[in-house]
Amino acid sequence: MALIKYRRPNSDVFSKSFNDIFDEFFSNTPSYRTDSFVPSVDISETDTQFEISAELPGIKKENINVDLEKSRLTISGERKMKNEEKGKNFHRVETQYGSFTRSFYLPDTIDEDSVQAKYEDGILNITINKSNDKIKKQIEIA
Repeated sequence: MALIKYRRPNSDVFSKSFNDIFDEFFSNTPSYRTDSFVPSVDISETDTQFEISAELPGIKKENINVDLEKSRLTISGERKMKNEEKGKNFHRVETQYGSFTRSFYLPDTIDEDSVQAKYEDGILNITINKSNDKIKKQIEIA
Protein backbone atom coordinates (compact mmCIF):
# COMPACT_ATOMS: atom_id res chain seq x y z
CA MET A 1 0.00 0.00 0.00
CA ALA A 2 1.40 3.39 -0.95
CA LEU A 3 0.65 6.56 0.95
CA ILE A 4 0.11 9.72 -1.06
CA LYS A 5 2.48 12.27 0.44
CA TYR A 6 0.67 14.99 2.35
CA ARG A 7 2.16 18.12 3.85
CA ARG A 8 0.34 19.64 6.77
CA PRO A 9 -0.51 23.26 6.14
CA ASN A 10 1.59 25.70 8.16
CA SER A 11 3.84 22.91 9.46
CA ASP A 12 7.14 24.28 8.18
CA VAL A 13 8.17 26.95 10.69
CA PHE A 14 11.25 27.94 8.68
CA SER A 15 9.24 29.01 5.63
CA LYS A 16 7.04 31.36 7.65
CA SER A 17 7.83 34.97 8.20
CA PHE A 18 8.39 36.26 11.71
CA ASN A 19 5.13 38.23 11.52
CA ASP A 20 3.16 35.11 10.54
CA ILE A 21 4.48 33.23 13.57
CA PHE A 22 3.63 36.14 15.87
CA ASP A 23 0.16 36.55 14.37
CA GLU A 24 -0.52 32.84 14.76
CA PHE A 25 0.66 32.83 18.38
CA PHE A 26 -1.18 35.93 19.54
CA SER A 27 -4.31 35.68 17.41
CA ASN A 28 -7.48 35.53 19.50
CA THR A 29 -9.65 34.30 16.62
CA PRO A 30 -9.73 30.83 15.13
CA SER A 31 -9.93 32.14 11.56
CA TYR A 32 -6.37 31.15 10.64
CA ARG A 33 -7.14 27.49 11.38
CA THR A 34 -10.13 27.05 9.10
CA ASP A 35 -8.35 25.01 6.44
CA SER A 36 -5.89 22.95 8.46
CA PHE A 37 -7.81 19.90 9.70
CA VAL A 38 -5.86 16.71 8.96
CA PRO A 39 -7.15 13.55 10.64
CA SER A 40 -4.69 10.97 11.91
CA VAL A 41 -4.82 7.63 10.09
CA ASP A 42 -3.52 4.19 11.08
CA ILE A 43 -3.07 1.51 8.41
CA SER A 44 -2.45 -2.14 9.22
CA GLU A 45 -2.49 -5.44 7.38
CA THR A 46 -3.31 -9.00 8.31
CA ASP A 47 -3.01 -12.15 6.21
CA THR A 48 -6.53 -11.66 4.88
CA GLN A 49 -7.25 -7.90 4.86
CA PHE A 50 -6.16 -4.29 5.15
CA GLU A 51 -7.48 -2.18 8.02
CA ILE A 52 -7.60 1.61 8.02
CA SER A 53 -8.63 3.70 11.05
CA ALA A 54 -9.12 7.46 10.85
CA GLU A 55 -9.69 9.70 13.87
CA LEU A 56 -12.62 11.98 13.06
CA PRO A 57 -13.96 13.25 16.40
CA GLY A 58 -16.83 15.68 16.31
CA ILE A 59 -17.75 14.94 12.70
CA LYS A 60 -21.18 13.65 11.81
CA LYS A 61 -21.34 10.47 9.74
CA GLU A 62 -23.23 12.38 7.03
CA ASN A 63 -20.20 14.68 6.55
CA ILE A 64 -17.77 11.83 5.77
CA ASN A 65 -17.18 10.32 2.32
CA VAL A 66 -15.26 7.14 1.48
CA ASP A 67 -14.54 6.52 -2.21
CA LEU A 68 -12.62 3.80 -4.04
CA GLU A 69 -11.61 4.43 -7.63
CA LYS A 70 -8.86 2.63 -9.57
CA SER A 71 -7.19 1.28 -6.40
CA ARG A 72 -7.20 4.72 -4.76
CA LEU A 73 -9.09 4.96 -1.46
CA THR A 74 -10.09 8.51 -0.53
CA ILE A 75 -11.49 9.63 2.82
CA SER A 76 -12.87 13.16 2.80
CA GLY A 77 -15.20 15.34 4.79
CA GLU A 78 -15.53 18.47 6.83
CA ARG A 79 -15.49 19.43 10.48
CA LYS A 80 -17.47 22.62 10.92
CA MET A 81 -16.81 25.13 13.65
CA LYS A 82 -19.73 25.74 15.95
CA ASN A 83 -21.22 29.22 15.83
CA GLU A 84 -19.41 31.67 18.04
CA GLU A 85 -21.39 32.89 20.99
CA LYS A 86 -21.76 36.63 21.46
CA GLY A 87 -19.82 38.00 24.39
CA LYS A 88 -17.37 35.08 24.32
CA ASN A 89 -13.70 35.83 23.69
CA PHE A 90 -11.45 32.94 22.73
CA HIS A 91 -8.03 32.98 24.38
CA ARG A 92 -6.82 29.80 22.73
CA VAL A 93 -8.27 27.57 20.01
CA GLU A 94 -6.45 24.30 19.41
CA THR A 95 -9.29 22.43 17.79
CA GLN A 96 -8.89 22.10 14.03
CA TYR A 97 -11.72 22.77 11.60
CA GLY A 98 -12.24 22.67 7.87
CA SER A 99 -12.35 20.28 4.96
CA PHE A 100 -9.97 17.36 4.66
CA THR A 101 -9.00 14.72 2.12
CA ARG A 102 -6.70 11.75 2.68
CA SER A 103 -5.92 9.32 -0.17
CA PHE A 104 -4.13 5.99 -0.26
CA TYR A 105 -3.17 3.74 -3.16
CA LEU A 106 -4.10 0.14 -2.48
CA PRO A 107 -2.30 -2.86 -3.96
CA ASP A 108 -3.78 -4.94 -6.78
CA THR A 109 -4.43 -7.79 -4.34
CA ILE A 110 -7.57 -6.24 -2.82
CA ASP A 111 -11.16 -7.36 -3.35
CA GLU A 112 -12.82 -4.05 -4.27
CA ASP A 113 -16.30 -5.44 -3.55
CA SER A 114 -15.39 -6.22 0.07
CA VAL A 115 -14.78 -2.65 1.31
CA GLN A 116 -16.66 -1.98 4.54
CA ALA A 117 -16.71 1.25 6.56
CA LYS A 118 -17.98 1.67 10.10
CA TYR A 119 -18.06 4.93 12.08
CA GLU A 120 -18.28 4.74 15.85
CA ASP A 121 -17.14 7.02 18.69
CA GLY A 122 -15.32 9.37 16.32
CA ILE A 123 -13.29 6.61 14.67
CA LEU A 124 -13.83 5.56 11.05
CA ASN A 125 -12.78 1.92 10.54
CA ILE A 126 -12.41 0.62 6.99
CA THR A 127 -11.67 -3.01 6.18
CA ILE A 128 -10.73 -4.33 2.75
CA ASN A 129 -10.32 -8.04 2.10
CA LYS A 130 -7.48 -9.38 0.03
CA SER A 131 -8.46 -11.29 -3.08
CA ASN A 132 -7.24 -14.89 -3.14
CA ASP A 133 -7.19 -14.81 -6.93
CA LYS A 134 -4.72 -11.93 -7.06
CA ILE A 135 -2.32 -12.92 -4.28
CA LYS A 136 1.18 -13.72 -5.47
CA LYS A 137 1.77 -17.45 -5.77
CA GLN A 138 5.07 -19.28 -5.81
CA ILE A 139 5.43 -21.44 -8.95
CA GLU A 140 7.26 -24.70 -8.45
CA ILE A 141 9.76 -25.44 -11.18
CA ALA A 142 9.54 -28.97 -12.56
